[in-house]
Amino acid sequence: MRIIIAGGHGKIAMRLTERLKSGAVGLVRNPAHVADVEATGAQAVVCDLEKASVEEVAEILRGADAVVFAAGAGPGSGAARKDTVDRAASVLLADAAELAGVRRFIQVSSMGAGKPPVPGRDEVWAAYIKAKTEAEEDLRRRDGLAWTILRPGRLTDEPGTGLVRLAPDVPPGSVPRDDVAAVIMALLENPGTAHQTLELVSGETPIIDFVATE
Repeated sequence: MRIIIAGGHGKIAMRLTERLKSGAVGLVRNPAHVADVEATGAQAVVCDLEKASVEEVAEILRGADAVVFAAGAGPGSGAARKDTVDRAASVLLADAAELAGVRRFIQVSSMGAGKPPVPGRDEVWAAYIKAKTEAEEDLRRRDGLAWTILRPGRLTDEPGTGLVRLAPDVPPGSVPRDDVAAVIMALLENPGTAHQTLELVSGETPIIDFVATE
């Protein structure tokens, strides 16, 4: 498979490219990140989704088997960039996928999306949840994409266990980024998960069992 990954230098994306190796193309905003992505065996392409046109991104996507949106404004960013990255960049990538004829689209969202922000959180968190919610809503309106939305819980850098809880609605919890990447691999390999919104936390079910039952 040839998989295009937006946010190619992110922690989840890098774990995914390590699994895909030469099958992955990581989109990075910063040219200094190219070497890190290429060290995993993947290809890196410099592309700033806050500035690129739909046509420019579509040219990169042509011939791909799937697209993964794993980009994010990241910690320390303000409310404005939550919108331009977590929402607008996802919309741009989906537009480009449709233009390029790439149907499979995996969006990494967040638990909490689709609901009002938890009371007591700051305005940046509220902007983040709003951006993720609107990006999800945009995908669901697209008949031309076989999308899957993945909502991980609180992300950790602990080693993955391969044991998860994955369903449309799960209790709040945490999940290693290793396991998020492994689940994305499972989603890419399993077209039966299209048009689903799935929440993900650590659990007791092997990821391979999830793949077998879909």
